[in-house]
Amino acid sequence: MNDGYSEVPPGKLANVVTYLEMRTPKAIATSATVEFVVRRVERPDLDWYRNLYRRVGEDWLWFSRLRMRDEELRKILHDPAVDLHVLSYAGEDRGFLEFDCRSMPDIEIAFFGVTKEMIGKGAGRALMAQGLQNAWAHKPERIWVHTCTSDHPSALAFYQKIGFVAYRRAVEIADDPRITGELPRTTASHVPVL
Repeated sequence: MNDGYSEVPPGKLANVVTYLEMRTPKAIATSATVEFVVRRVERPDLDWYRNLYRRVGEDWLWFSRLRMRDEELRKILHDPAVDLHVLSYAGEDRGFLEFDCRSMPDIEIAFFGVTKEMIGKGAGRALMAQGLQNAWAHKPERIWVHTCTSDHPSALAFYQKIGFVAYRRAVEIADDPRITGELPRTTASHVPVL
């Protein structure tokens, strides 16, 4: 009897992925109680980028950029159609927003997040507000993003609150980065290692 469940093989992760889009610019109110600096970084150093990527995404099992060879990652990050915006606080980089404009007239938010200590302080909202303003200056037809069930529990609601609308859902099955060694086995205790 088919009960709607599908087995996930050992060593794999399964996530429900929600795709969202924004077709017109929205004003995003920011209420940060501290000052953040947002800057564009061109042609980032790969070790610096991977370190920030890991600090932002490790708890949410981000792994795709950790699996890329240097040449592959450099080709993306050094492309003039990829915009990397970095959020700093107290002189330390604590978040980033990466726009991929290579498929214009669509712009993809490839990655967005802040480090754990910045969650709940308005940092993500401040970064997104400035980043979207810059993205809309490119005159896209839409800006889109996807989030999944391994991301921060508030990620989907955050995107919807600032004006993104869900338009598609999918299931992603991938090798668990804790088993492949790309992330420590103790990472993301909210998702069991099988």
